[in-house]
Amino acid sequence: MNYHFLALLVLCTLYALWAGGGPERVGATIYAASVAVTHVIRAYNDQRWGVVHIGEFTVDVVTFVIFIVIALRANRFWPLWVSALLGLGVLGHLGRLVGPDFWWAYAVVLTIWSYPIVLLFALGAFLHRRRLVRNGVDRSWVSSSSRSAPAPPAGPTA
Repeated sequence: MNYHFLALLVLCTLYALWAGGGPERVGATIYAASVAVTHVIRAYNDQRWGVVHIGEFTVDVVTFVIFIVIALRANRFWPLWVSALLGLGVLGHLGRLVGPDFWWAYAVVLTIWSYPIVLLFALGAFLHRRRLVRNGVDRSWVSSSSRSAPAPPAGPTA
């Protein structure tokens, strides 16, 4: 594992947990957990970039789906960007299945997006903190669910 990335991941995750709202905390925790699980899976692989590893692919797909849900429920922009970057990683796995001769492209696609992802949830935490200072409140989650809609007023029925 790249120690520069690991240091950045730890710093950004701790910052998001300290300064962020719900989406930042959930997102940072999910992403850090996915990196840890991926690292454990890679420890048991002999050919790092030689073939598509189903375990890593599964972790990336699950993380992608979770971030899509976060993006749909959060009152933030950054989960959309993270979802897009994670989607590129999932497409990288699929591309590796189609074009097995380009192992270096597979390696780049799966690793390069990790840096902006951790910076995005740190940015989200920073912007959350700034909105709190400016406005006093910052709604973390969208409340457009039908469960939270007020009941219609009771009136005479015909």
